[in-house]
Amino acid sequence: MKTFIPYGKQCINKADIDEVVKVLKSDWIMQGPKAKEFEDALAEYCGSKYAVVVSSGTAALHLACLAVGFKKNDEAITTPITFSATSNSVIYAGGKPVFVDIDYETLNIDLQQIIKKINGKTKAIMPVHFAGLPCDMIEIAKIARKNKLIVIEDACQALGAEYRHQGKWYKVGNGKHSDMTTFSFHPVKSITTGEGGAILTNRKDLYEKLLMLRNHGFTKDHKKFVNNKPSNGPWYHEMQYLGYNYRLTDIQSALGISQLKRLDIFTKRREGIANIYNESFKDLKDYVDLPFVPSYAKTNWHLYVIKLKAEDGIEVKRRDIFNYLIKNRIGVQVHYIPVYWHPYYKKLGYKKKTCHMAEDCYSRIFSLPLHPSLRKADIQRVINILTESLRELLR
Repeated sequence: MKTFIPYGKQCINKADIDEVVKVLKSDWIMQGPKAKEFEDALAEYCGSKYAVVVSSGTAALHLACLAVGFKKNDEAITTPITFSATSNSVIYAGGKPVFVDIDYETLNIDLQQIIKKINGKTKAIMPVHFAGLPCDMIEIAKIARKNKLIVIEDACQALGAEYRHQGKWYKVGNGKHSDMTTFSFHPVKSITTGEGGAILTNRKDLYEKLLMLRNHGFTKDHKKFVNNKPSNGPWYHEMQYLGYNYRLTDIQSALGISQLKRLDIFTKRREGIANIYNESFKDLKDYVDLPFVPSYAKTNWHLYVIKLKAEDGIEVKRRDIFNYLIKNRIGVQVHYIPVYWHPYYKKLGYKKKTCHMAEDCYSRIFSLPLHPSLRKADIQRVINILTESLRELLR
């Protein structure tokens, strides 16, 4: 039987393992000096002032929303084509997610739809860099400034991606056009710490709040104490927020530091695979639309997402192609079911047909295997099986 080719997979080498073993042999395995080292390395790589590493990408989104300080009825505008953690985090923090439609070509949030949904309750915009393709952050920042809104970038898929402004390229996470950026280090992401995430920001007030929220809401900084009395001993600390235990261990941080050193290599490898796919599928444009990358962006190719062009019975045809690929042990996936279709969101009053383009794209899209561990034979097998299935099932 042929081996199964997953759509995403971590890439671990001996150097990664050696760095983890060093921490396991040390006196400090919980969050400690390696976590701070990882934070400094992330901030330097992305070009931001501050980084706070946490236990997952979801934790990063949650803390970013908590740091904003949502009040009842405060709204955050976001996209439905994302993992549900994006909008869930708004709800965790007491706010209400407002879903707006997407652009067909990029699958990212539609800027004109953002503008239409802004009202007196809007507090934040949460763009998602879908599949690692940056949104137009320059225009989103302009919209936010004009309306005095917070911007939280969900860049959980986009570490290593870039966007251009005034002739200069910026790494996603630089913080020049948003208040906070969140990343994920899940095994299928650009780099992994097993589970893990981070929030990057240039705002010192948010950074200091995030540090406390990550650690049960505690501070040991006497300058921040509310009850700063001479009788307080060196053991004294204060809980100033209802925080969480979202710390990242030094074991995980050591892996993250090692992985980050190879991030550009990983990104280049992903780009190379995407280029092979693009070249191999160029004659299939009667059947599918290939990924689109606008001139202002450099994707990190977290996902390779194609859209079926057929009109009649599109959902049945997509399912048949999906099943054909799975039968041939190709790990195809669909990213994502529109968030507001889920039963939980239906109970909250969200309805289908809210975002027509998102729903149409959902019926057409699927993701092909794309990760640095793919071998040439794997790539060719994906190409052959997909080509075969498209010509057989869509003819």
